[in-house]
Amino acid sequence: MTNILHAQNGDWLAIESSNKPVLVDFWAEWCGPCRRLAPTFERLAEKFGSDVQFAKVNVDELPELANQWRVRSIPTLVLLKSGNEIERLVGLKSYEEVAKTLERHIEASVQK
Repeated sequence: MTNILHAQNGDWLAIESSNKPVLVDFWAEWCGPCRRLAPTFERLAEKFGSDVQFAKVNVDELPELANQWRVRSIPTLVLLKSGNEIERLVGLKSYEEVAKTLERHIEASVQK
């Protein structure tokens, strides 16, 4: 089983203060592309879970968080480091596309 945080009220501080980069999936139950992205997100969490924290934010349950991060379309993946956005992917993305994004940022962290 993957270690994906399903964010609730009060979880955001832990997400922002994570020592690892955090990939946040802003999604909704009724969103078809979001449901299609879910297995990809789980596979990514299995592969990159030691280097990246994974979190899901249901925009219907936490609309203020979606507004704070200016999420206008879902699914939206936001990669955070030290609470700051470092990359954003909007729409349904392939495993390969998101994996390349994560690998690029993991490599950049290692090189510093």
